[in-house]
Amino acid sequence: MSITSVTTIRRFSRDEYHEMARTGILRPEERVELIHGEILAMTPQGTPHAAFIDFLDTQLQQAFGDRVAVRTQLPLALGETSEPEPDLAVVPGEPLDYVHAHPTTALLIVEVAETSLSFDRTIKATLYAEHRIPDYWIVNIGDHQLEVFRNPSSSGYETHKILRADESVTPLHAPNFSLPLASLFSALQ
Repeated sequence: MSITSVTTIRRFSRDEYHEMARTGILRPEERVELIHGEILAMTPQGTPHAAFIDFLDTQLQQAFGDRVAVRTQLPLALGETSEPEPDLAVVPGEPLDYVHAHPTTALLIVEVAETSLSFDRTIKATLYAEHRIPDYWIVNIGDHQLEVFRNPSSSGYETHKILRADESVTPLHAPNFSLPLASLFSALQ
């Protein structure tokens, strides 16, 4: 018999999640995020994961310039029950625009996947599509490819394209910038 057949799962709101952090129930050193009301532990980062985030942060800063904020592993307020911390989120405005509240949308979200590929393809993709994030990328480290999700709808992304290491990608909202994926994946050789 499964636990869910005899009990109901208690889901948390973003306000309750913040209260748990404020009162010390969630410790500052814990790496967690709130997804659909559930508090999920985040996997520790391997070195390729961390290096790819740094590299892509620099590339996205260059692509978008100072007309947006590129946020690295910072909260995104998506509805009442989700506050993911994507590896990278390109959000409208400037960093100090978010002194009083986390951004509620993004122009582009990037997740770097070493061990989280299935989760990023399913749960995260569904969440981001529901909140109409127009451009969602997964850097698939294991397969040396970039997965690009576009055209969000309430049932998920309508477009899912896989780009190989010998291809390039252009952000929807930075059409004059092209990132050759070889510059990213060549470091894994």
